[in-house]
Amino acid sequence: MTNDVLFETRGGWGVITLSRPKALNALTADMCTAMDSQLRSWADDDAVKAILIEGEGEKAFCAGGDIRWLAETAKENPVEAATFFRTEYRLNNFIAHYKKPYIALIDGICMGGGVGVSAMADRRVVTERTLWAMPECGIGLMPDVGASHFLRQLNGGLGLYLALTGARLRGSDCVTTGIGTHMVPSEKISDLRDALLSADLSGDILAAVDGALQGVSSPEPGPIAGSLRDIDKHFLKVDSFDQLFSSLKDAGAFGDACLDAMKPGSPTSQALTFRLLNDAPEGFSACISREFCVAAHLMEGPDFLEGVRAQIIDKDRNPKWQPASLEEVTDEMVDRYFTEPEGGPLELD
Repeated sequence: MTNDVLFETRGGWGVITLSRPKALNALTADMCTAMDSQLRSWADDDAVKAILIEGEGEKAFCAGGDIRWLAETAKENPVEAATFFRTEYRLNNFIAHYKKPYIALIDGICMGGGVGVSAMADRRVVTERTLWAMPECGIGLMPDVGASHFLRQLNGGLGLYLALTGARLRGSDCVTTGIGTHMVPSEKISDLRDALLSADLSGDILAAVDGALQGVSSPEPGPIAGSLRDIDKHFLKVDSFDQLFSSLKDAGAFGDACLDAMKPGSPTSQALTFRLLNDAPEGFSACISREFCVAAHLMEGPDFLEGVRAQIIDKDRNPKWQPASLEEVTDEMVDRYFTEPEGGPLELD
């Protein structure tokens, strides 16, 4: 077990607290293993009626996975690096199918792995400090943790837009898009937590949860509301990057912003993301199993290692992608990432 994630039971609740505040509560493999084990134990415990997950500190719910460890490990042993995804995705899949109400308090940064442990929650509470994004294309990865399932559940072209641009959403934007279900001022998050943990869970549990959430404010639409029509126009039912870029080039300031956001990303990651979302199978498990194949192959390089070097290690913000442009990424190159990786497929129960 690890001290980086804490567990307690209180009033019918199983409470998970991500406890690496200095690392923005980024997930390690040990944290994922501990959470998976505890959630399985609570699933069989009749005294535990619901789950609450939160992050320690004011800066982050969970900023993602331990990317530096992944890169260091992948240099020497890509198969070993992929074991992190095996552990994390198994946890994500178990959460997605959890039989008891699962509630996430998403206060602060929520990216990557943080999205994975919150996106499928029954209620997703955000604050004005929430900063949600899936910027993986910028480090040579792709939006994962089930993103090819849950991003497709968003209205219109939002899923592809968020995946390709890595757009950052504040709390009100999260509620506007459906990523968040409720919003509360950050100074009241502790009061809301107490209200949830003291709720009577002896009857309809989600009704009790909603009762505790009843006083939570419904925010005004976030800034993204003004772009939803453009997002649908340009990112909904897109058949190719040529079509997308041609459309965005004629879209004024909105199109320029999207193209600028996508320009620094790995062309391979963008091509993989496009296929993952556009050709996604039905069901969370099928989607995340497919994502695992892609993630495992990405550990072999070169773009993931280069992306981490440029963005996290050297911080020169000047990655040298291979290939360097989307025009050079062939269908055959993309096909390889969807084949079974050396360590075998993801096994789910």
